[in-house]
Amino acid sequence: MGFGHGSGHGSGAAASNPRKLVVLDRDGVINFDSPSFIKSPDEWHPVPGSLEAIARLNRAGFRVVVATNQSGIGRGLFDTAMLNEIHAKMHRAAATVGARIEAVFFCPHTNQDKCDCRKPLPGMMQQIIDRYDVVDPSAVPMVGDALRDLQSAAAAGFEPHLVRSGKGEKTLATGGLPEGTRIHADLREFAFEFLARQEA
Repeated sequence: MGFGHGSGHGSGAAASNPRKLVVLDRDGVINFDSPSFIKSPDEWHPVPGSLEAIARLNRAGFRVVVATNQSGIGRGLFDTAMLNEIHAKMHRAAATVGARIEAVFFCPHTNQDKCDCRKPLPGMMQQIIDRYDVVDPSAVPMVGDALRDLQSAAAAGFEPHLVRSGKGEKTLATGGLPEGTRIHADLREFAFEFLARQEA
């Protein structure tokens, strides 16, 4: 599994500041998805309101991390250096609205690799639990647009949230969502509803 930090912070930062945590899928949640993969920074475009939603979560004291399958690496469509460039654009765009993505966890493998980090398996979520010393995963929301996001979240004990952006409408229509999955129009609505529930 790959792991990349945002804004150059080392891994020790997690233990020193045990703030609350939110886990997001990337494609279809933060940025528009593409059936032919996001292969360069030019192809990365944020979903309207998504970065502002992350800023809202940050202001409420939540660390935001990304967990994303990036099998385009395993398929030879782009390499890790290019993925880092894409994420550099994402971090810069987030910073312009006062948002901060703490870290990006990614799986570079294809199904054929039989890894344990590719969603729907919970390996990537377990890495986040270990990295951030998560004591109660059920208090951590994981937001995705695909069934595999929700399955990996549920398998690790996180609270699954589905957004209708990206593949979300198709995911909702197909059904089979983990028990307790909450549904939102997009990341902006998730942030609004999640924070309102925290305050209540």
